[in-house]
Amino acid sequence: MSSSKEKLEARRLPMMPIRDVVIFPHMMTPFVVGRESSVRALEEALATDKKIFLATQHDATVDDPHPEDIYQVGTVASIVQSVRMPDGNIKVLVEGVERGKIVSISEEDGFFRALVRTVPQKVEPGLQLESLTARVTSLFEQYVKLSQNVNYETMIAAVRVDDPGKLADTIGANLQLTIEEKQELLEIFDPVDRLTRIADMLDIEIEKLNVDRTIQGRVKRQMEKAQKEYYLNEKIKAIQKELGRGEKSEFDELRTRIDDSGMTGDAREKALAELRRLEQMPPMSAESTVSRNYLEWMLSVPWQKKTKEIRDLRYAEEVLNADHYGLEKIKERILEFLAVRRLVKNPKGSILCFVGPPGVGKTSLGMSIAKATGRNFVRMSLGGVRDEAEIRGHRRTYIGALPGQIIQMMKKAGTRNPVFMLDEVDKMSTDFRGDPSAALLEVLDPEQNHMFVDHYLDVEYDLSEVFFIATANVLHTIPPALQDRMEVIRLSGYTEFEKMEIARRFLVPKQMKATGLAPEHLEFQDTGLLALVQNYTREAGVRNLEREIGNVCRKVARQIVMAESAAEQESGNKGRKKSAVVHAKVVVDGAKVQQLLGPPRFRDLGTEKKPEVGMATGLAWTEVGGQVLTTEATIMEGRGRLTITGKLGDVMQESAQAAMSFIRSRAAMLGLPRDFYRHLDIHVHVPEGAIPKDGPSAGITIATTLASALTRIPVRGDLAMTGEITLRGRVLPIGGVKEKLLAAHRHGIFQVVLPRDNENDLADVPENIRSEMKIHFVEWMDEVLKIALAGDVEALAARPPAHPLEIVPELRADENRAH
Repeated sequence: MSSSKEKLEARRLPMMPIRDVVIFPHMMTPFVVGRESSVRALEEALATDKKIFLATQHDATVDDPHPEDIYQVGTVASIVQSVRMPDGNIKVLVEGVERGKIVSISEEDGFFRALVRTVPQKVEPGLQLESLTARVTSLFEQYVKLSQNVNYETMIAAVRVDDPGKLADTIGANLQLTIEEKQELLEIFDPVDRLTRIADMLDIEIEKLNVDRTIQGRVKRQMEKAQKEYYLNEKIKAIQKELGRGEKSEFDELRTRIDDSGMTGDAREKALAELRRLEQMPPMSAESTVSRNYLEWMLSVPWQKKTKEIRDLRYAEEVLNADHYGLEKIKERILEFLAVRRLVKNPKGSILCFVGPPGVGKTSLGMSIAKATGRNFVRMSLGGVRDEAEIRGHRRTYIGALPGQIIQMMKKAGTRNPVFMLDEVDKMSTDFRGDPSAALLEVLDPEQNHMFVDHYLDVEYDLSEVFFIATANVLHTIPPALQDRMEVIRLSGYTEFEKMEIARRFLVPKQMKATGLAPEHLEFQDTGLLALVQNYTREAGVRNLEREIGNVCRKVARQIVMAESAAEQESGNKGRKKSAVVHAKVVVDGAKVQQLLGPPRFRDLGTEKKPEVGMATGLAWTEVGGQVLTTEATIMEGRGRLTITGKLGDVMQESAQAAMSFIRSRAAMLGLPRDFYRHLDIHVHVPEGAIPKDGPSAGITIATTLASALTRIPVRGDLAMTGEITLRGRVLPIGGVKEKLLAAHRHGIFQVVLPRDNENDLADVPENIRSEMKIHFVEWMDEVLKIALAGDVEALAARPPAHPLEIVPELRADENRAH
């Protein structure tokens, strides 16, 4: 290209500053004219040759630009069409003609007029130009294929031109460039330089589009699974925002709850770490559900909240007396506990264990303690639990893992100092999943439970302020280590008087309310309650007594309703007859009880209280309280065999052997031949053979039975006995004295033989029982025989020994006379 051929031309044209657009030569561009100066310049151009000079502003926000605010290079354009719009603006369509550079600008009649110099460019063809043109065309085709914003067919048709300058301007006008970049292209007058710059720009834009497409594909693959859920979550957030439910995110709320929960330092750090993990997870993934559940459990457990404790001893005593009759030792221990709480600011939690037969009020006593102290009450039943995870929970690695029952119950309580009842602690078992009683060692140890660790939460939790109360029927099934951590308080059975008081105060009103009876319908007299206690129930507690009272109430309710219905049918006057029938009170006395419930289920032992040969009354302890057992012995001709029946355990069978050896050692004193046992078979039987029996306390009873059978002296029927026997005839102490004396009293036996070493145990027996009974304390079996046998035992020694075979017919003659 030769400079000598350049012909510089300058011409004065109306000028219009334009915003946010660059007009290229050969391009048709529409825009709207609204500024007054621009409208005047447009009108001036339309009035002449329709040529106007368009230059872009540096800053599009300037409404009234000065000459220095306008780029020096613009485009001479031809006005193709102009339309005035209703709002006063003019919509104009222009076509770029050629580039021009401002020489000077003047303002005339309210618009700019510029002296513009144009430089016509001619390009000499050649291989280099053809190669450059082909390269630019190829790059633009790639760009159009990758871009989503331009039509492929239209763009490819537009660039099929021979003029390299027009090709460069066409491509530059259709690229997604900034105003500055387009202005840079406009200011390049040389077509070859402009094509070279276009090629560089196309390389950059194609690279950008390729990167965008790669990123978009990668994101699409990652979001395919969660795309629907994410969209729905975002939509829910938008809906909640529209409803005015706040813009606070779920994570912000969780973080606020963690800060306000009062967690320990370690627990708070773990919760915040889990929250950070949750924020990075996809919202609907399975792992996020696990983390969210963990945080909810951490936040739902009470870390600081406490119940304000009632420390008024008088109020506590009133509550305990109102809810339970008797149980004085238990009440004293609870009041002592409250007194200590009042004197010590931060005492350790107490751990009590109530041991007693069913129905004596162990569970209800725990509820009364919670009421008396003003604490919340939670109960956890341990009967049949055999998995250690029930106590400590499962680790979070397992699907569906949950905290143990201890943490779950603490969440239910809502405070960190509830009364926590561990019911039936003696009925836990062990299998391959662990030993739950071993897990309880940490829970029930005041030195350890302030840092109890649940496998699920995996942080230390303070149980030291919890008032633990365990209940059990027996102690021997509870591991010794667990017993050592609890203060054992025994609840024995109730006396007949206590049962009648409990029935009068609690059971009768409860059952009358349950059956819809009013005081004017039904009245229980003392004779009726006594009949229920003596003839229809034999238990240490009062559960069966409550059932029988409910049975009576239901039968009375049926009688009332039937009488009412009959009266209504006869008269037709429902109101008056109904009132008369309903208010006919039913008085329940001893005779009425038998009429309603049928014959007594338990007969009085009065018929058995006469002296009998070869039968003695013993006392036994069971899990449901004391019990009276009879022991029988019979003698037959034989070869010295001792038979023991009645489903007796090993210890009880050994006691029978020891009793037999004692009798043989006392043969001379009892007036028996020295070798009497060689010609006789002796059979000892304890009735109710289906019930297992064991223990050493039947030793003196068996020995007395054997002595009676061999000497043919009857045993007193109004006397019961209990005690362990040694080979030398010493009587050793036994357990369960209170329960055994209550059983004797319940059966109408008011004289009992006890080992002398058990004399101190009478302090636990109610005073009214002790005053009604005569207790014989003995140290030796010889004393027992003197008291129990209804005859002169000492005279037996002076009597010449009979032949062993003479014992059998005489015994049979005695039996025949008895029948």
